[in-house]
Amino acid sequence: MPLESTVRSRNNHAFGLIETLRYEPEAGCIRATRHLDRMADSARHFQRAFDREEAAHMLAGIASDGLLRVRLFLDQHGQLTCTTYNFTPSSADAVWNVAIAKVRLNSADAMLAHKTSRRDAYEMARAEFSADEADEVLMENERGFVCEGTITSLFVRQGEKLITPRLSHGLLRGVLRQELLDNGTAVEGDLMRDDLVGAEIFVGNSLRGQIRARLTESQ
Repeated sequence: MPLESTVRSRNNHAFGLIETLRYEPEAGCIRATRHLDRMADSARHFQRAFDREEAAHMLAGIASDGLLRVRLFLDQHGQLTCTTYNFTPSSADAVWNVAIAKVRLNSADAMLAHKTSRRDAYEMARAEFSADEADEVLMENERGFVCEGTITSLFVRQGEKLITPRLSHGLLRGVLRQELLDNGTAVEGDLMRDDLVGAEIFVGNSLRGQIRARLTESQ
């Protein structure tokens, strides 16, 4: 099938493009430009209309005295919606238990680089563990490289740097992840399950920031 037909067929699927932002009363929507950049890139990839000015106007119009989780959603027809929810962050000293799922990601799946409503693999991974067993679930790809969590990017301390998995392994282009790469706090690398045992681990995203984590003993 020609590439153009492949893209057109993929674009007809009823999935949406999503950006989830953190709103703070004094600062507004955190990393808004990076989120809009990613949605614009994904919209181009899927040949989907996206009015960036409209999206920016929606984000700029949010007002609240408290923290909010902001969800920007672009459907397959180019319709844009913005929804807000009250948000309570994890405490600064929180440590999440993380487990590794049996469900694996396919590094050849280009969709993984984009934040969409197509989340079957992530939901299957999350369902392998109860909330009491794991706060977050990590996923490997078909070659055994650890890629990401179901809602977070992964970072492992090695020396003075944080190592985060390479995009080529099959994972989301996380906004927080990219910021840490850009400012030199993190570098891309290869992480296997054994690299997490006894390591200083963080998981995080643009909404929640970085959260300390530990691999559950069952792993």
